Amino acid sequence: MSIEYDESLEHLRSSGRFRELRPLADRKGCRVTYRDKRYLNLTSNDYLGLAGNTRILRQFYGAIGRDDFIDMYGLGAASSRLLTGDIPAAHRLEEELMQAYGRPAALLFNSGYHANIGILPALLGKGDLIVSDKLNHASIHDGMQLSRAEHRRYRHCDYDHLQEILEESREKYGRIVVVSESVFSMDGDVADLPRLVALKRQYGAMLYVDEAHAVGLYGDRGLGKAEEFGVIGEIDLLVGTFGKAYASVGAFVLCNGDIRDYLINHSRSLIFTTALPPVVTHWNLFIFRLILQMGEERQHLAAISEKLRRSLVENDLKTCGSTNIVPVMIGDNQRSVDLAAAMQNEGYLIFPVRPPTVPEGTSRFRLSLTADMLWQDLDTLAGRIRAHMDNR
Repeated sequence: MSIEYDESLEHLRSSGRFRELRPLADRKGCRVTYRDKRYLNLTSNDYLGLAGNTRILRQFYGAIGRDDFIDMYGLGAASSRLLTGDIPAAHRLEEELMQAYGRPAALLFNSGYHANIGILPALLGKGDLIVSDKLNHASIHDGMQLSRAEHRRYRHCDYDHLQEILEESREKYGRIVVVSESVFSMDGDVADLPRLVALKRQYGAMLYVDEAHAVGLYGDRGLGKAEEFGVIGEIDLLVGTFGKAYASVGAFVLCNGDIRDYLINHSRSLIFTTALPPVVTHWNLFIFRLILQMGEERQHLAAISEKLRRSLVENDLKTCGSTNIVPVMIGDNQRSVDLAAAMQNEGYLIFPVRPPTVPEGTSRFRLSLTADMLWQDLDTLAGRIRAHMDNR
């Protein structure tokens, strides 16, 4: 058995696909220490720059001397929410999410992964169909696999293909749910949410939208692409995470009251896991209120992202998308590894993204910009990538 693992690992190494853990330290703003060297962190999902914001962290911990500090800052829930791990702050957070989004119900999960592997299997079963964008996150694919419903994938953002599937499937299944991310995590492109809403109406389907890479960043209050497109009320299951722009961990789904109650009684990833620690839930509530007011940071992030994308094109580098996730397409696995090492030597924390995370032949850099970056941090980046590509 060990020999088989050794052979598999050697194949990963020889094909430029081997992965390893990389401990980072001394996070301050958009800079971090890795292997005793300071870097501009271009690999983080800390999109609003809050995880390394000492001023905001000190503000949050300013009440630590209160008599109820364990209720606020405790490190262990010690039980699932359905036993003794539930706390009032979790319900306040759900209520404020409901109010902000104008939805009848909200339910917290421990992570976006917990949400995606717990919601679909709970709500869909035999005789139902899940139709998913081909480039949806691995957690969505895992959720489909755990469900007893049948599932099909439509070509990425190809809504004519989606319509063909719905047309031929509508009479064969009881419930149909269409699943899409709003911002796709590797290409930085955006789903056509109004088109998805129109199709779900036409075919009597449910619509499930994962806003993991959009909450905090889009819409007047940072509620995501659903707010920006004006379709919040049309999405049956709207999932957001606290693990990216909110600089935390956890997730939520906005839905109706019946679905919330059904998930509490049937979603295994909610029922059978220890609740989030009180300190995390209180931070999520604190930071959610703050992010509603961060319009200037959202505008700044959009501006520097567009400037970088233009700079890449001007340097004849292939990119795509329209968000703060800015890919640089390289293609070959080993070349992407070598180029990432070269950029690290120049002080840019860039790691290569390779299959199976992305399709074969599309290895890339995934440049993730954050709102605490300045354009001066990025203005020579495209030219340096171009220079290293030309030298190899």
